[in-house]
Amino acid sequence: MTRPKKAEPAAHAEPSRIREGLPFPLGATWDGLGVNFALFSANAIKVELCIFDDAGEVELERIELPEYTDEIFHGYLPDAHPGLIYGYRVYGPYDPANGHRFNHNKLLIDPYAKQLVGQLKWSEALFGYTIGHPDADLSFDERDSAPFVPKCKVIDPAHTWGHDHRVSVPWDKTIIYETHVRGISMRHPSVPENVRGTFAGLMVDDVLEHIRKLGVSSVELLPIHAFVNDQHLLHKGMTNYWGYNSIAFFAPDPRYLASGKIAEFKEMVAHLHEANLEVILDVVYNHTAEGNEQGPTLSMRGIDNASYYRLMPDDKRFYINDSGTGNTLDLSHPCVLQMVTDSLRYWASEMHVDGFRFDLATILGRYHDGFDERHSFLVACRQDPVLRQVKMIAEPWDCGPGGYQVGNFPPGWVEWNDKFRDTVRAFWKGDDGQVADFASRMTASGEMFNQRGRRPYSSVNFITAHDGFTLNDLVSYNDKHNEANDENNQDGSNNNLSWNHGVEGPTDDPEINALRHRQMRNFFATLLLAQGTPMIVAGDEFARTQDGNNNAYCQDSDIGWVNWDLSEDGKALLKFVKRLIKLRLAYPILRRGRFLVGEYNEDIGVKDVTWLAPDATEMTTEHWHDAHNRCLGMLLDGRAQETGIRRKAGDATLLLVVNAHHDIVNFTLPEVPEGRFWTCMVDTNQPAIRGQERFEFGHQYSVTGRSLLLFELQREEED
Repeated sequence: MTRPKKAEPAAHAEPSRIREGLPFPLGATWDGLGVNFALFSANAIKVELCIFDDAGEVELERIELPEYTDEIFHGYLPDAHPGLIYGYRVYGPYDPANGHRFNHNKLLIDPYAKQLVGQLKWSEALFGYTIGHPDADLSFDERDSAPFVPKCKVIDPAHTWGHDHRVSVPWDKTIIYETHVRGISMRHPSVPENVRGTFAGLMVDDVLEHIRKLGVSSVELLPIHAFVNDQHLLHKGMTNYWGYNSIAFFAPDPRYLASGKIAEFKEMVAHLHEANLEVILDVVYNHTAEGNEQGPTLSMRGIDNASYYRLMPDDKRFYINDSGTGNTLDLSHPCVLQMVTDSLRYWASEMHVDGFRFDLATILGRYHDGFDERHSFLVACRQDPVLRQVKMIAEPWDCGPGGYQVGNFPPGWVEWNDKFRDTVRAFWKGDDGQVADFASRMTASGEMFNQRGRRPYSSVNFITAHDGFTLNDLVSYNDKHNEANDENNQDGSNNNLSWNHGVEGPTDDPEINALRHRQMRNFFATLLLAQGTPMIVAGDEFARTQDGNNNAYCQDSDIGWVNWDLSEDGKALLKFVKRLIKLRLAYPILRRGRFLVGEYNEDIGVKDVTWLAPDATEMTTEHWHDAHNRCLGMLLDGRAQETGIRRKAGDATLLLVVNAHHDIVNFTLPEVPEGRFWTCMVDTNQPAIRGQERFEFGHQYSVTGRSLLLFELQREEED
């Protein structure tokens, strides 16, 4: 074990007027007269507050926090103001074998910092041990890391919100639009050069107008918490573009602040709310940028490594790596749990955010013996008066044992459903044996989610996400093409369930291009006409491409940015998607609050969903088990019970027909009680169709190969 040495204060430091202060709230809090500093550490022996000049370059003073209450070091600096630049040096044992990695030579970021200034500059001085030393991370490095670490900045939280309030879109009307703050505006012609790639860029009228007119309800932003660029990426001239490498859970990344002021984020939220759009943040609380035992000491590792991180029980030198990134935060520790819930409440209350999508959320519900849906974190979110009112979206998997937990999160949560993605991709690719799974996905995967009073919206359905092919690339490439990532095309998933339709990548073949665009319409129609909560990725609505790259995490470039130079085909697809969204919102039966189960309701004499073979008869066991069956009808009866009250509803009755065969299938339109005829509202082979033509019961409709149709029943009393 290496014992810490006492730090020498800067030569020009002036006598401090530090007072005792309070242990709450954690972080640096300005009260109008001064600033209170409070930092949790269960195992430190001393904490020094380091004050820097306005540029964050010169250390002006070191002040020992005088009090220690309930494992909180604290002190109050009178006459300190917002704008003060600071960091911490924390003293304690350097004993990796027992989980302790204190090194007062390393300047540390306050985990509760509301704003950071400067960027991390990679240097060997950032590491608590001496790189190259024969004892590796058991050695102790005495170099000062302050010149290379972002500094914390005290903020004034006051902001004039005016009439801003949460949009509070009901779940059944929620359509998520996943995008990247930088990617959506970097190539937009209406965004001024000086604000491209920032929160201010997302405020530009033309950007907001596109999203609003598309018809989605909620903008989900990839991580905006301050994050670190991986050293190996910088050496290759790339960055951690997606930002899944957080280091400060209360601070927006400085790179996204064109003005350098926190108010810019709040103004962006207000602009999105004014456009009736919710703001959802993709948050990463499962790990930090400090990596494993060979990583840098930037914040929590140097504050109290043994408390913040999950360590191997038989050798605390090493980290449990359920995140796949080197370390895992330990949310079973009460103070770590408090930090995460405090962060969520801060973004929801102070920053007016409407919801959160949790990266690798299984970790957040994991104790040492595995996932537990009664984990303290999940319970805390459900009972918290603030958090239980915002949208909570889980990515329900991680790479730890038993990490796949789709359908197992508690009530109050919705979950990404990757089975929807995989089944729908396989079905439209023409794979055998998909119809039964496809039917389940179209009814919100009830076998996983129809329990404990959960609703169909609990299944967040998606065809594409930031991670993987764009929709255009899904129908244009058989294989990933990640050469630009400089990893020998070894990164990214090989299991894409994609199909290039005959040519790898772009082609001038009109037949192939026509089929590709019909397939994109098929995917969008499937997504937006299925029960559940749909999620669209920015740019897919007009056929954006990443040139076959299915892992653009490091591509802060044209590959990762949305290209707003739309082709004629792209404009046509955009028009089609807008119409699908309008149809979804216009027909409540497409977003029912009750699961469709296909059982006959004796009380009202109606079956909510009936699955039909092409001859209009109800599908049999033989049909379901036929591996070559690629065509079926989904009859949604608008009279089916809508709520817990046993009575008929008055919704429209719809017939969805899907044909993944390569050739035409003649589908007989069924006779339905209280109806007169059918009108075709959607035909992905004829995207301009608008439902004017009548089709009588028994009519054999020629369903084009690889296409989807939506019919509406016209009732007896209707013209």
